This record gives sequence, structure tokens and C-alpha cells, in this order.
Amino acid sequence: MDWDFEGEIIAWRGPAPFLFVDIDPDLSADIKAAAQGLEYWGQVAVEATIGATTFTTALFPRQGRYLLPVKVAVQRAEGVGEGDVVAVSLALRYER
Repeated sequence: MDWDFEGEIIAWRGPAPFLFVDIDPDLSADIKAAAQGLEYWGQVAVEATIGATTFTTALFPRQGRYLLPVKVAVQRAEGVGEGDVVAVSLALRYER
């Protein structure tokens, strides 16, 4: 399954500050249904593209939706940061 969407980059402060794309609840529900059996500890392995940068990561579940981690290398390569709205292409990773 593949999805194309736009989302805002938000900060979530846990043990260290991280930036994520906030995925809306309806799309998160679609991803969860498609990823059934692929989840591990609630996370879903994906390949994402922001701008010209493609990277692998895992979606984090948070309050009924998923958050897409935006690696520092992606932030620098694409010149994006907290508060920016970015276009994302997302695909499930069936092999890890």
C-alpha cells in the first residue's frame, strides 16, 4: 500500500526532542488496517519520501494516530523544520 498526503512537522519531547509528521486519524486508521500483521510493539515499518529524500523508519502510535519520524538528515537535506507542512509519500515495508 502507498499513500500520498501532507502533514505538519511537530515536535514531541520525550527523552530527547524529535520532529515528526503528524498523520491525521483517518489516514492513520487506513494505515493500521493495511499494516495488520506487520506491526511490532505498535510501530509500523515504512519507507517515506519528503521532497527528493527517501528514507526508512517506523511510524510511532500516539493518541489514536501515527507519527512519522523525520530524521535530522532529512530535515537538513530538505530544509524543513517544526511548523512546516510537507508532502509525504509513504509505503509499508514488508521486509525489514
